[in-house]
Amino acid sequence: MIIIADSSSSRTEWALVDGDKVVEKATTGGMNPYFQTRREISHSIRLELPELFFKKRWEHVYYYGTGCSNPEKCKIMESSLVAQFKTPVTVESDLLGAARGLLVRRPGLACILGTGSNSCVYNGEKIVKNIRPLGYVLGDEGSGAYLGKRFIADCLKGLAPIDLTEQFFSEYSIEMEDVLDEIYIHALASVLLSSYSGFLLKHLDNSYVYKLVYDSFITFFERNIAAYDYKEHPVSFVGSVACNFSEILRKAAQDFNVEVEKIAPSSMPGLVDYHTT
Repeated sequence: MIIIADSSSSRTEWALVDGDKVVEKATTGGMNPYFQTRREISHSIRLELPELFFKKRWEHVYYYGTGCSNPEKCKIMESSLVAQFKTPVTVESDLLGAARGLLVRRPGLACILGTGSNSCVYNGEKIVKNIRPLGYVLGDEGSGAYLGKRFIADCLKGLAPIDLTEQFFSEYSIEMEDVLDEIYIHALASVLLSSYSGFLLKHLDNSYVYKLVYDSFITFFERNIAAYDYKEHPVSFVGSVACNFSEILRKAAQDFNVEVEKIAPSSMPGLVDYHTT
């Protein structure tokens, strides 16, 4: 039996797999070695996962996670997992998890549109080209954090419709004067900003909101997908933003001459296929 985990900054999906059957699923908080210490990650795993995941030593743990893009950060994650499961561990990036989850062993273009965003060319086994996502400050175009950042900036600059601005601050029980403090001192500002995209989802009938979301997806294509040979391969997406705003995403893709093959809420079904077939 093996454990497969797929983690973003906001949530982690776990699957305990026997043969080709998932015998237990669980969801815990997100984990990111850029913002959490080894001890904090270990604490989260131990307290949030059901006890069944610790009943015995499993054959292997395959972990795909955000922030696992260099050996130093992978080592932090690996140490935390080994300490909890006493089992051989393989740590890979969430982007490779997305590619394997979306395409299994077929080559193609795989993208994440969730709290953050990312994209790659996948050859059926590994990533062969990747445009750096750069995080929510410098990049992450089209992501939940990007949408939230754009909206908040428009609100504070007086560019968003006043009625929408007032409704947002009322609904989130925050004063306009305090929003910068809340964002800049928040340990996971990208997660906070991404949560604001939920407000936009409820107001897609507003022309300002629709245009903001549409333009954000066009920017994602311009600054990421345009660098790939996207006309030779269809593009697949995974993540909450891709799913929640799928209609606008497909419209932006069509206008950019991108063929969308799949939009999936989770990488886990494909990851189970990849590791068991």
